[in-house]
Order: sequence, then structure tokens, then C-alpha cells
Amino acid sequence: MNAIEISQLVKQYAKGPQALKGVNLNIEEGDFFALLGANGAGKTTIINIITGLVNKTEGQVKVFGHDTVAASEESKRLVGMVPQEFNFNIFENVFDILITSAGYFGVPRKVAEIRAEEVLKKLGLWEKKDATSMKLSGGMKRRLMIARALMHKPKLLVLDEPTAGVDVELRHGMWDYLKELNASGTTILLTTHYLEEVEQMCKNVAIIKQGEIIKNQSVKSLLANMETQTYLVTVDKISGFEGLGDFQISQFDENTLEVVVALGKSLSFLAQELNKAGMEMMEIRPKNNRLEQLYLDILNN
Repeated sequence: MNAIEISQLVKQYAKGPQALKGVNLNIEEGDFFALLGANGAGKTTIINIITGLVNKTEGQVKVFGHDTVAASEESKRLVGMVPQEFNFNIFENVFDILITSAGYFGVPRKVAEIRAEEVLKKLGLWEKKDATSMKLSGGMKRRLMIARALMHKPKLLVLDEPTAGVDVELRHGMWDYLKELNASGTTILLTTHYLEEVEQMCKNVAIIKQGEIIKNQSVKSLLANMETQTYLVTVDKISGFEGLGDFQISQFDENTLEVVVALGKSLSFLAQELNKAGMEMMEIRPKNNRLEQLYLDILNN
């Protein structure tokens, strides 16, 4: 079964541009799916239509087979939504925010208390359970939004920029938890500007531009379309790299080379060639996020 089925979806705002122009998109149950696009491309409009926050102009949207209009109550019960903006009561404490949210979905209080403890511990918020949300840091508030969305155990988790403002260490912890949720069967739809998240976590990706889907494929196959990859290579000393004609090389700093590697050229071959030139490769890392580079190329074409 598809978790989401979108057919010929159109959204025309009364005073504004056409936000969606006949979007077609299917997301399989169990997928970890990324929806990418520039600000204003239509990502949040799609999400808001899926969750019932915005009315569509034309087309059809189904969540696990339930039409989001004709069977709106059934479809909403299957979705956990994490919006961009914080929208909880700033004077309510963390634990009560989760219990209240669970109550909206008919979860008994005793069950909700067990679930609240579980998700708060997973997201590193258990020690803050009695704190009012206004006293939380930005990163903690983001994690609280995710915890709240999980209280009714949705089959589909929708994340709209969930790690904005979260520091690197906490972001990686959230990635681990989201991957664990997905592995247990929860379908996840993610929008993000941190494209390393997509490369690390997602199976499939769609790119939307000006209200139209322009790419829809696996992350792996999308990355395979790259013709070159740029690396920063730290060596023990720099000498004689001008003779390495198989690679485009320039000096980045005192002990680092910037190397452009063409598709089909292995990194082990690069190491061998550097060694022949009298340089030992100590460390190698991508200069740029690969998906970000490809994403910008696609949007600009």
C-alpha cells in the first residue's frame, strides 16, 4: 500500500500565485521520503493539504487509502505532524503537552503517560518533563514537537524542517531516533534544508520547483548522476601534483589538496597516484555535500 497518493493536485490561492500545478506523487508505506525545494516552491503547501490544514483547489490526496477530504477523520488519525513553527502552550509543562495531545486522539491517560515517558527519554527530554515549554531551548522545543506528534503512534510522520536551529550533536541524535522509527515501520515524509540529512537517512527524494515535481527517484540513483565529486585531501607534504593528469588538483592550504574526481575514478587509484608523486594521503573528505551540489545544479537548469 502507498502511504500517500497525490493525483493532479492543484492549489490556487485567492490572492496569489498558483502554488501547486497538477502534482502527482506516491510515497510507499515504510519509506523515508524527502521533499526538497526552494522556499515558496510548494513543499509546505503539499504538507498542509495532506494534514488537512489547507484546502486543495483540485485533485486528490489519500493517506493509506483514505481520502483526506471524504475520510478526513480517518486520514488525520494516521498522521503525526511536526510543523515549522512552535504551536504549543508556552505556559504548559512538557509532560502535560504530550498528555493533552494524546487525548485529542482518544489515547487513555494511563497509556499516554507510558508513551510520554518513552518518547521523552528517547529524545533526551525526560529531565525537562516538569518544565514549562517557554523555558526550553530552541533545540528542546524542536524535540518536543516531534515527541508530541508521536503520542498517538501515527503510521505517517510528517516533518517540516524538524532540525532547524538544532545543534549538530543533537541533530545527529534525532537522526538516530528517526531512523529507528522508520525501521520499526513508521513512514516518514521530510522537508529540510540540511541536505546531509537526506543523504544520511532518506531512501527516496522528490524535488519541487515552482509548484511542479521535477525529480522523483531514489537518493542513491540521484547521486549516481553526478559526473564529478570534489574532495579535500590532507597529505603529509605537498609536492609535484601538477603531473597527476587523471585528476583536477589545486592546493587548498599548507597540507591539503582540492581534488576533483571524475565518475569512474576510484579513491584508491587517487591514493596510489599521490603515493607515486611522493605524497601520502592522511585524510580525505568531501568538500561539499554531494546532494546539495546536485540539488543546486538541478534547480538552476
